[in-house]
Amino acid sequence: MTKYNITAIIPAFNEEHNIVDVLKSVDFCDEVILVDSNSTDNTVELAKPYFTKLLTRNYEHSASQKNWAIPQAKHEWILLVDADERVTPALKEEILNLYPTLDTAHYVGYWIGRRNFFMGKQVRYSGWKNDKVIRLFKKSKCKYKDKHVHSEIIADGPVGKLENRFLHYKYVSMDHHVKKLQRYADLQAKDFDKKVGKITAYHIVIKPMWGFFKHFFCSKRFS
Repeated sequence: MTKYNITAIIPAFNEEHNIVDVLKSVDFCDEVILVDSNSTDNTVELAKPYFTKLLTRNYEHSASQKNWAIPQAKHEWILLVDADERVTPALKEEILNLYPTLDTAHYVGYWIGRRNFFMGKQVRYSGWKNDKVIRLFKKSKCKYKDKHVHSEIIADGPVGKLENRFLHYKYVSMDHHVKKLQRYADLQAKDFDKKVGKITAYHIVIKPMWGFFKHFFCSKRFS
């Protein structure tokens, strides 16, 4: 198989149920870096046939982990894929068709949409249906904002958009969902503490009510 001068970065922690499939989906990349946060399951052992470089680091938060790994890539163009995501054959083909023009195009990165799944069912309401992330980008022009959770790429230049999407298997069980919500709430509180300052009635009453109205009444439900 022809390998292309793109570095795939896969952050992981205890992802033995995901790691082989995600690594197989980026097999067209010349360099595949597994960024492991000291997994205690079989993630690294299962991944060994599929990566070209292993980086190990204690987990601080997602943006910190990714910003630490990106400069260690061999190639200028990075394809960053979370362990619970998959590059579909159509997305792979689109990236490969784009590959000859990557270095001459004026874009420094590309948005990639995600088709989200919750416990095996595709999510079809608007909140998750249309989300997108910058995951194909130049390492010299892009980095993650220093946030504990929901951090996005800060791009030094224009960003394009790919037509095809990742598959994103967001939660495999209700227990997984609840645990992740609890972890994200704790991390997000740290970001809010730095950003918000004094808590007012707006934060306690108005903002939660608007969030409930927007997601419950204005969005489609599971189909």
